[in-house]
Amino acid sequence: MILDKQNMLSEAQVVTASAVSTNTIDLGVARDIGAGEELSFFITVDETAVSAGATTVEFQVISSAAAALTSPTVLGGSGPIAKAELTLGRKVIELKVPRAALLAQPIGQRYLGVQFAVLVANLSAGKFTVGIAADFDDKNKIYPTGFAIT
Repeated sequence: MILDKQNMLSEAQVVTASAVSTNTIDLGVARDIGAGEELSFFITVDETAVSAGATTVEFQVISSAAAALTSPTVLGGSGPIAKAELTLGRKVIELKVPRAALLAQPIGQRYLGVQFAVLVANLSAGKFTVGIAADFDDKNKIYPTGFAIT
């Protein structure tokens, strides 16, 4: 997987309640993201999701007219994922957004981001990293940052 710092939407973002990504991608600048191809968003679990309830989290790719990602349009999503599946070191979650979805979004939707929809009960712990990858290789295990080899 080839990563670009400009395409990182969240980096070990703490998510306890529904929220949007800490970063956005401005589609108004002179560039073409994923020319002719689906956009591949990846999500890694950097801290196991913990909740007292039967919580699920849905990861949604969104666009908005506002940089704060308010009043978003949902372009694609993972569907609800149970907290028991959101454990540190789990396989990377991949979301594909067809190019047509970006082209069909309402006029004025300049910013691209991710929404974390926490359903049923809030989390007491959970961190996620989200970005766009140029290519996606799920053969390798992804490890959290900051680990030491002794």
